[in-house]
Amino acid sequence: MERSCTLLVHFDKGTPALANEIKEALEGNDVSAKIDAMKKAVMLLLNGETLPQLFITIVRYVLPSEDHTIQKLLLLYLEIIDKTDSTGRVLPEMILICQNLRNNLQHPNEYIRGVTLRFLCRLSEAEIMEPLIPSILSNLEHRHPFIRRNAILAVMSIYKLAQGEQLLADAPEVIERLLVGEQDPSARRNAFLMLFTCAQDRAVNYLLSHVDQVPDWPEQLQMVVLDLIRKVCRSNRGEKGRYIKIIISLLNAPSTAVIYECAGTLVSLSSAPTAIRAAANTYCQLLLSQSDNNVKLIVLERLNELKSSHQEIMVDMIMDVLRALSSPNLDIRRKTLDIALELITPRNVDEVVLTLKKEVVKTQSGELEKNGEYRQMLVQAIHSCAMKFPEVASTVVHLLMDFLGDSNVASAVDVVLFVREIIETNSKLRVSIITRLLDTFYQIRAARVCSCALWIIGEYCLSLTEVENGISTIKQCLGELPFYTIVEEGGNGDASKKTQQVNSSITISSRRPAVLADGTYATQSAASETSLSAPTLAPGSLSAPGNLRSLILSGDFFLGAVVSCTLTKLVLRLEEVQPAKAEVNKACTGALLIMVSLLQLGQSSFLPHPIDNDSYERIVLCMRLLCNTGDEIRKIWLQSCRQSFAKMLADKQFRETEEIKAKAQISHAQPDDLIDFYHLKSRKGMSQLELEDEVQDDLKRATGEFTKDADDANKLNRILQLTGFSDPVYAEAYVTVHHYDIVLDVTVINRTKDTLQNLCLELATMGDLKLVERPQNYTLAPESSKQIRANIKVSSTETGVIFGNIVYETSNVLERTVVVLNDIHIDIMDYISPAMCADVAFRNMWAEFEWENKVAVNTVIQDEKEFLNHIIKSTNMKCLTAPSALDGECGFLAANLYAKSVFGEDALVNISIEKQGDGKLSGYIRIRSKTQGIALSLGDKITLKQKGSG
Repeated sequence: MERSCTLLVHFDKGTPALANEIKEALEGNDVSAKIDAMKKAVMLLLNGETLPQLFITIVRYVLPSEDHTIQKLLLLYLEIIDKTDSTGRVLPEMILICQNLRNNLQHPNEYIRGVTLRFLCRLSEAEIMEPLIPSILSNLEHRHPFIRRNAILAVMSIYKLAQGEQLLADAPEVIERLLVGEQDPSARRNAFLMLFTCAQDRAVNYLLSHVDQVPDWPEQLQMVVLDLIRKVCRSNRGEKGRYIKIIISLLNAPSTAVIYECAGTLVSLSSAPTAIRAAANTYCQLLLSQSDNNVKLIVLERLNELKSSHQEIMVDMIMDVLRALSSPNLDIRRKTLDIALELITPRNVDEVVLTLKKEVVKTQSGELEKNGEYRQMLVQAIHSCAMKFPEVASTVVHLLMDFLGDSNVASAVDVVLFVREIIETNSKLRVSIITRLLDTFYQIRAARVCSCALWIIGEYCLSLTEVENGISTIKQCLGELPFYTIVEEGGNGDASKKTQQVNSSITISSRRPAVLADGTYATQSAASETSLSAPTLAPGSLSAPGNLRSLILSGDFFLGAVVSCTLTKLVLRLEEVQPAKAEVNKACTGALLIMVSLLQLGQSSFLPHPIDNDSYERIVLCMRLLCNTGDEIRKIWLQSCRQSFAKMLADKQFRETEEIKAKAQISHAQPDDLIDFYHLKSRKGMSQLELEDEVQDDLKRATGEFTKDADDANKLNRILQLTGFSDPVYAEAYVTVHHYDIVLDVTVINRTKDTLQNLCLELATMGDLKLVERPQNYTLAPESSKQIRANIKVSSTETGVIFGNIVYETSNVLERTVVVLNDIHIDIMDYISPAMCADVAFRNMWAEFEWENKVAVNTVIQDEKEFLNHIIKSTNMKCLTAPSALDGECGFLAANLYAKSVFGEDALVNISIEKQGDGKLSGYIRIRSKTQGIALSLGDKITLKQKGSG
């Protein structure tokens, strides 16, 4: 029941107006009532009603009206109604309409003439248009430009009809004459568009005869010129040399839209370094001059495409790209940094890092709300630079260490992870980093940052001074011991109070009554913050301890276990570097006292949750090691941990290198491909740009870039049979999925001896799919075929279904025949692609996303790694877990997978499996996403695919 119309308005049919009421309103003299009635009639027609009884009423009472609103609604009504019968012939009553349209085309009011001409552009019935041609042509010379520009479009629509060339054979010649003398920009644009569409040779001749004037043409006309150049060069690449000069001249046009289109056209036509550099410069200028964030993101996407295909040229543009960091929008900054990081070379890394350092300093101002997030992005970018080029680490590491105490925990975590990698990969910076870390340790307020910083102190404090300062810093941050004290009170009222002396520097935060073993009362207290009473402190140490103490008193015993391990490593290393045994014993005793205090606090009733078993066992293990140390244990604690970390970094570097190699486009030329050597060609009349273009084309042929043919087997897999072999009409579809669009190329074959009339492919969709337009009716000769294309829009990754039927008529059978088609299921795998994600980001998203789909493992595969590889292949996802973490045979396997959809949605998967005693695998696959559709669709896909290995 759908009808084609330029008006698209929602109308609730729950209380439809009766045709009689509309008819009465139209017959009255009230203009506002007529307008309301016409609106109701149009909306009812759009919603499938026919209302045939209104036609004569409208002809009698609405056609003569002079009101502009009524005339506009009348044209919408005429656009919607059926103007032909079932055989395709124009209805007789349309003659009345023709007379009215002719009168409107000669009306003294310019608006009525103009809207009528615009309405004629939407008519496809040649019988209606033919008597109106003289009036339309007369309007081409009207004094008002609004009428002329619409008259040109009406001429173009008539010429494009099936019989248009017979109706208006000289239309291109008429329009070309008009174009020469026309002054109105829109009318000139429409005239050139008509030549471009209907008589391309005339448009080309006009363009080439006015090459010098193109930069002075109006913006609308320049845009059509660029469309013409693209079309001509696409069909004949040898012609592009004639048009490159025009494009280059338009790069200096005042219109930003023209400049943007010029740059895109230049890139699509030429791969010469000069052309690519000019396009990149244009994009960079737009990036700085435009204030709209959407425009900036689009331009950055174009620069990203240039980076992929012309990286060596884009390397020189990196500083221009980085200027986009001046935008306060985080998405723009993130995309800018992503592009810049892939363009860094040894030649420009110093300049890039200097720019990033300046941006980090700017984030300290605190003027913007999201400075913390921006600082985190900058830290990650500097981290990446330092990993690729270790020589720049020394210029940034000390600046970034000022942010270890950042209120944005994520940013502080990135800084400490960066410091941890730099101190391992760049041994020259070890001493300065350790010194700086010990100086700034008291500023750290996040438990995770503290844990990592403590590990660095335990592993990389090697000299006597460093070890002693490390132990001293930790003790000062913990404050005085014990963490809580017991104050005893006498059991009798007249008994004197017996109080254990508490250091005056400890502030009691909480008291709880307790009954001791001897029956006396006591108050159990815990200190929440302290200030040292010692008048002198070690140089470089803190002046107000408490970060470790407050975190531990909050119940973080994992951090307490890390403190214990760090102290153990420092004491063990002190034994190696300190000749004085007494000093070693003193340090060992102090460390044991701290560990005992931690255990005492963990087992007290002061905290709501006691110490966990893992932390308890870890602290006890540290105490045993300090009391009885063997050479093997010493080697494990002082060497193996660092060796494992170095191996982890090497694995990470290897994975990144492999990913870069995988991204590289490898193409090979066929043995019999033709290669032209431009040195042997005639250079007569060729510009430098054309010569460069010839070189690039030859290189592409030599490397096989022009021969990237898709896999034929993959094409065959996408062909779906829609009908049976015994059906009178056989149909099959080739499905092409491209981001937001699905294109169905349906081949329909008439297997009968009869002519099939009004054959129509009727499609409907389920899910987040939308049919763009209904395919038209066709007539199919006996045993002939027809290609029908249908476009469908996609709005999410939810699995969708396309279903429908083929309807046709034959001369032998009066009723229409319907052939039901097989359903087409749109696979979620067409929308998602493997992507990389940092572990921290993965964990944050895992905690944040609310939709989870839990799928139980049910498979015949008995090997854990084989099952993991099968799931990765089936879901088209990227395994984030390092291969080294999956090595070995232990009967358990846990891995994280990640993918991103074309709509920007994140798909997270966690696989946890265990091998049972009978050899079968059990466990769960958890999928999390921000939207329900992707979680459910991915779960269905895994459930379907996990059983077999095929």
